[in-house]
Amino acid sequence: MRHRQLAVRDTVLHVAEIGDGPPVLLLHGWPEFWATWLPLINRLHGDFRLIAPDLRGFGDSAKAAAPRSDVGANCHADDMAALLHALDLDSVGVVGHDVGAYAAQALARRHPQAVERLLFFNCPTASVGGRWVHDGHVNEVWYQAFQQLGLAEALVGSSREACSLYLGHFLTHWCHRKDAFEPAFESWVDNFMKPGNLRGGFDWYRSQNALRLAAIDGHAPPSVRIHQPTRVHWGRHDPILKSEWAAFVPEHFDEAKVTFCESAGHFVHVEAPDEAAQVFVDVFG
Repeated sequence: MRHRQLAVRDTVLHVAEIGDGPPVLLLHGWPEFWATWLPLINRLHGDFRLIAPDLRGFGDSAKAAAPRSDVGANCHADDMAALLHALDLDSVGVVGHDVGAYAAQALARRHPQAVERLLFFNCPTASVGGRWVHDGHVNEVWYQAFQQLGLAEALVGSSREACSLYLGHFLTHWCHRKDAFEPAFESWVDNFMKPGNLRGGFDWYRSQNALRLAAIDGHAPPSVRIHQPTRVHWGRHDPILKSEWAAFVPEHFDEAKVTFCESAGHFVHVEAPDEAAQVFVDVFG
């Protein structure tokens, strides 16, 4: 595994990289960082060049000195386009999950020449709309408002125990296989206890809030269709991104195949890594 810090636009990104095959960019979600891809990396590094950056504000990438609300999907997409340029890569396969799924869609729209094909492990779209808060689902998305509050970082980061309780909730509740993160959990707490890492992740929710509210109110901006070949492999038991919402994928993609992982929730790549690796090979092999 090669680790380096690369100056990209107005920030510095940490990038973990391994392998020498066809290049594939791996874009993580929240509460994650580059190491969320290790189950796939361990299975695929012999056949692909796997590039796993920490998104701006996450992991070991540079942090802002104060909370920001301008680091949404377009910002991350432009960072990734600049990163590919810094790596001398014209186009790559792209895998997106959670925050990374939004960033991957923005990358495909804003820099289509950089994206050969796409794979999503669950795929949020603007068409989810009011379903974010209907039928009791508002009780699942409470954290998206809480994490925008100034006190959130202070409370969650007040002690290792508090951080463990908070992260542990999401890394078990969102999983169908409840022990999926157990072997790596302490490294997750280590990561989010680093100065600025909670704020960096929470900045996503500040930055995405206006678009999220517009979608909930039925006023999402028009969506530019994505033309690259796409595969979505959705965890059947995801409590936050419901698998029934896969029905909206054709509204945003010209060529998308949707399949389901019957043994996973939100984190297909961690909960069912053998199956996820096979889907990866089907898409990029």
